[in-house]
Amino acid sequence: MEQIKTSVRKWGDSVAIIIPKRLAEKERIRPEDRVVVSINKEMDLSDLFGKLKIKKSAQELKDESRESWE
Repeated sequence: MEQIKTSVRKWGDSVAIIIPKRLAEKERIRPEDRVVVSINKEMDLSDLFGKLKIKKSAQELKDESRESWE
């Protein structure tokens, strides 16, 4: 089993991935063949932005960090 990094592209109302030609030839993958794909999305920190819920205000966090300086 070989791992590759590829981009997802829009295809009509769906999304698609592109298998590089060299890998398709190596694995003898042809149109209409059935394959098994394992999906592991790369972590993008921008996905987390705005999702973390912090109960303290920015000022409270700033005050706490200043206390540790002393």
